[in-house]
Amino acid sequence: MMRTRPLKVALLGCGVVGSEVARIMTTHADDLAQRIGAPVELAGVAVRRPSKVREGIDPALVTTDATALVKRGDIDVVVEVIGGIEPARTLITSAFEHGASVVSANKALLAQDGAALHAAAEQNGKDLYYEAAVAGAIPLIRPLRESLAGDKVNRVLGIVNGTTNFILDKMDSTGAGYQEALDEATALGYAEADPTADVEGFDAAAKAAILAGIAFHSRVRLDDVYREGMTEVTASDFASAKNMGCTIKLLAICERARDGGSVTARVHPAMIPLSHPLASVRGAYNAVFVESDAAGQLMFYGPGAGGAPTASAVLGDLVAVCRNRLSGATGPGESAYAALPVSPMGDVVTRYHISLDVADKPGVLAQVATVFSEHGVSIDTVRQTGKDGEASLVVVTHRASDASLSGTVEALRKLDTVRGVASIMRVEGE
Repeated sequence: MMRTRPLKVALLGCGVVGSEVARIMTTHADDLAQRIGAPVELAGVAVRRPSKVREGIDPALVTTDATALVKRGDIDVVVEVIGGIEPARTLITSAFEHGASVVSANKALLAQDGAALHAAAEQNGKDLYYEAAVAGAIPLIRPLRESLAGDKVNRVLGIVNGTTNFILDKMDSTGAGYQEALDEATALGYAEADPTADVEGFDAAAKAAILAGIAFHSRVRLDDVYREGMTEVTASDFASAKNMGCTIKLLAICERARDGGSVTARVHPAMIPLSHPLASVRGAYNAVFVESDAAGQLMFYGPGAGGAPTASAVLGDLVAVCRNRLSGATGPGESAYAALPVSPMGDVVTRYHISLDVADKPGVLAQVATVFSEHGVSIDTVRQTGKDGEASLVVVTHRASDASLSGTVEALRKLDTVRGVASIMRVEGE
């Protein structure tokens, strides 16, 4: 039997995502009511510019006082899509204290203060859902914390930023340089006027922190994630990748150590074999590859950003939270029982592709090989080309720790026959 009194929803933010949330709530109102078991009513919309025309939204609902809106007391669910740390953090905490559950898409806040927000939700007996914070419309958070709750996740490897994937895909498919590909992404609306958060890996790092925390039942904050951007990736790097049967992606990688005693979380560009499912992810799409003991290998793929796709994830959470509200229950909260420490990047073990500019004369390869050997880094393959006294030496290693590779590169720079280190890139996905 359907309840006739509506559940009241406060919407914080009415930009690209927020306006789509409001539109879907209105156009699909009857379907949502049937799925939830009660009508849902948009009770207020907090914005910064109240004079802007917002199609389909009653102007009487619009307010600039977000604080008063979340404190009303009759609000059942607060949907937060304003982003950033403040005032979002204070507003979400206040919502819990005044009786509302929260649906958020705020990856930056959750990566930085997720533990405190979960604690506030639990203290007040309310829900905190955030499927839209990672990978847009792709169902990922819920499968990790519910569907795979009985399994042991060992690795999460993914493309979680559409802007960077679009740029790298263009560089790969057309031979364009980084700036040329970025300019096209900007013109098409895939990149912001200031693309720093995307191309320097900040956006992906926040998502990696959230994914690692859920996958490994341990608290992982943004500061725990190693981050390396992709602005230094060149057309030459793609040529080298193709010679190895690889392409280059900006990856978020969350791993459980082989001994099970720690975890790592990192974001950086990496060569990945063309045979790996992530290699075929094109354009601005996202994909996440999950490896677990019982389920094996799973891949989640789809649009990772945009108003409608992200709103889809928000509405999915809204339905779940409203159902909980009606039943008097709450969904899963923070699971940090494992409390596994986060290992430093120096402990991470992977393969490396190193391109060196060297003198083209006898004995150079022997000198370089000796340095690798002295630092305990095993060489898989070597390719050398050169003329007129200068040469390029490409070395691909077997698996080695980041710390040992760093020591190797430092020693290589001291050789008289090494003119410079052209590039260093990790090789993942094998």
